[in-house]
Amino acid sequence: MQLPACPKCTCEYTYEDNEMFVCPECAHEWPKVATQESATLIKDAHGAILADGDTVVVIKDLKLKGSSGVIKGGTKVKNIRLNFESDHNLDCKVDGMGSMGLKSEFVKKA
Repeated sequence: MQLPACPKCTCEYTYEDNEMFVCPECAHEWPKVATQESATLIKDAHGAILADGDTVVVIKDLKLKGSSGVIKGGTKVKNIRLNFESDHNLDCKVDGMGSMGLKSEFVKKA
């Protein structure tokens, strides 16, 4: 049986531990019985399901990596795109900041 690669770091040397899979490189653990639904849905901070083209609102101030800029809480971001490949799972353009990736846990659906 082929064990799945780590969803966090894509390491292929995962192993089983009771009802969990474990990654030896990043120590990420995830359940063996993962629903297909959780892999195909991205939810906001309040549990609402997000879709391409949605408008979201940033719920807290976010510092921009590599810059002195800050996205203020309450900033509205229109026309998001879902990105299942990265932990920054929302691709978007923020007015005055440009294109970037956001984590869905820091936004709420508008």
